[in-house]
Amino acid sequence: MKKIGLYIHIPFCNGKCPYCDFYSVKNSSEKMDEYIFYLNQRLMSNHGKFIADTVYFGGGTPGLLGTERIVTVLKSVWKSFGKQSRETTIEINPESAKKLDFEMLKYFGIDRVSMGLQSADENELKKLGRKHNAEEVSKAVDQIRKSGINNISLDLMLGISGQSFRTLENSINFCSALDVTHISAYILKIEQGTPYYNMKETLDLPDEDTVCDFYEYTADKLENLGYKQYEISNFSKPGFESRHNLKYWRCEEYLGIGSSAHSFIDKKRFFYDRSFENFYHDIKTADGCGGDEEEYIAMVLRLNEGLDFHKFKEYFGYDFPEKYVKNAEKLKSTKLIVIDGNGIKLTRKGFLCSNSIIVNILK
Repeated sequence: MKKIGLYIHIPFCNGKCPYCDFYSVKNSSEKMDEYIFYLNQRLMSNHGKFIADTVYFGGGTPGLLGTERIVTVLKSVWKSFGKQSRETTIEINPESAKKLDFEMLKYFGIDRVSMGLQSADENELKKLGRKHNAEEVSKAVDQIRKSGINNISLDLMLGISGQSFRTLENSINFCSALDVTHISAYILKIEQGTPYYNMKETLDLPDEDTVCDFYEYTADKLENLGYKQYEISNFSKPGFESRHNLKYWRCEEYLGIGSSAHSFIDKKRFFYDRSFENFYHDIKTADGCGGDEEEYIAMVLRLNEGLDFHKFKEYFGYDFPEKYVKNAEKLKSTKLIVIDGNGIKLTRKGFLCSNSIIVNILK
């Protein structure tokens, strides 16, 4: 039976962060109970079709469901997709952690927790619209670890309002002191349709050159602290890379269940739109084919390991096209990429302009 990654979208939040573009709605007990009912139906309708060797609860804020609802969903997952998972992740925020029984969640399969720290600086958190402080994050990490779940990831944001090298260093040191296994360091992107987009001219954001310096500083410091970079924005201790997210970047197959969740199965992409109604009626929208040469190249070049010519041949059944090699050779002098007989990969500076490099390789 085919092994896939399983993504479960939980679209509930206590409030919308001003920079967030993900699909989410205000939570209520009635809405969550109704959503879980249909979520379990959709999971059970896939009974016996696939084995899920990674599971990821994203959102929204999945932790808002509470222990009982999460366990209900986990039971449906194992009944329908087997118990083969070696990585089952749930996203939480520090506030929702207080109400969760992590020992129970671990018993039913959760073995990885991803938490949104964003910053350890109180002023930066307020500007981001976050409701927690660094102390609450520290307490949540301790609570999770006491349950026996040791694989913990924290999110950091770069280029946020009022950020300086001093506050960034403090946030990085805060994560390291908690001895978490994984850190995601994302550059803030102002998305159209968000409150941040409407007020972007008034935000005290660092300029582009400073943000690039923040990125390189963060990557260097995290590696010095024992966190190896394995993707543009992701760093982990050895063996703690996100196996689920690696499926996306390696163009492996995954099934998305939930409002706004996307899937990639049998080279075809499809998704549920941003509504409850269509998800409840199992109405999916086709999104064309995927996993072609261009998409594969664009995705694997996000990884520190880069594009391996042998793995490309394994995936497609033929050698890596010479036209792309020639295009990549033209960029060698920029020191933004490395190319040899084994493959192509971006340097750290190359990651900062990855989109334009990929466009030049594919043109």
